[in-house]
Amino acid sequence: MMGPLPPSADDRLIWDMWESQFRLPVATVADEVGTFRALGNAALTTAELASEIRVDERALGIHLAALASSGLVEKRDGRWAATPAARTWMHPDAEGYWGGFLFRFRETIPMHAQLLETLRTGKRPANAQTGGPEWERGHMTQEAAERIARFMHAHSMAPARGAAAQSVFGGISSLMDVGCGSGVYGIEIARANPRLQVTLLDLKEMCSEAAKFVEEAGLTGRITTAGVNMFEEDWPTGHEAHFFANVFHDWSEETNKLLARKSFDALPSGGKILLSEILMDDDGTGPWYAASFSLLMLVGTLGKQYTLPEFREILESVGFTDVRASRTGGGYYSLVSATKP
Repeated sequence: MMGPLPPSADDRLIWDMWESQFRLPVATVADEVGTFRALGNAALTTAELASEIRVDERALGIHLAALASSGLVEKRDGRWAATPAARTWMHPDAEGYWGGFLFRFRETIPMHAQLLETLRTGKRPANAQTGGPEWERGHMTQEAAERIARFMHAHSMAPARGAAAQSVFGGISSLMDVGCGSGVYGIEIARANPRLQVTLLDLKEMCSEAAKFVEEAGLTGRITTAGVNMFEEDWPTGHEAHFFANVFHDWSEETNKLLARKSFDALPSGGKILLSEILMDDDGTGPWYAASFSLLMLVGTLGKQYTLPEFREILESVGFTDVRASRTGGGYYSLVSATKP
């Protein structure tokens, strides 16, 4: 008899379906603001293109990565250019221009308006439905915490199981999951490593929700919670490693350096910082699953998806060494690690 199956570490089919929502609107936005005309006529840097089409440079970089991973633009020696396909079908002066067909989707796809606003202003839309504002204020209602916990738990089961299988956790006896959300990562890591004690750190409202998932998993004896504002309050000490899942991608480089510094200060010598993230390629041009996720960060948070070199710069700037990354087998995720000397 057929029935439901338990979660695995591979959710790429569902991930691809979800991220397909960005494929068309990022192209229709580029058509509207003149990206394809400009890059079809000349190869330009991000700054030059932003000045020519009058958009926000940081947001433009995120949009261009998505267009590159869709095969519409390419980057060589720091300059972007339209691909032959884009010059054939997306340049407004081309005989084969698709603009007359794509024009109607500017009004019928809600994501078009949101991406257009982020590109022009560099700010997330006022009507974006995310958990960002609650986290940024440092407090939230219990209702908001419950909603965010369900959202995070649902799309994190596969990468949490992939992360939990990594050998690095076998050599750690105490771990703090910082910005834990529903606690799904800490729960899976504890399940896979019976000797490991885990502390879940987040705002007190989120910790209350995470405790429900811990109890359901039968791990209340090995997982504790710490209701702490990770930016403004002191962190608990005594842990051999700090784990962050989908945390750094919510924030700017400057804010991530603050988090990295607080982690460095709270860890003992030899302690590790571990980041579970979907990484951009080193040149920042894709792949699609990372570039489209970065569009979501642009619409809903203050961050983006980072490259390994960008994470290396952030972590080394506060004193961490031996920064490296490996794919976990949990969907599209990688585990970035570094050590406090």
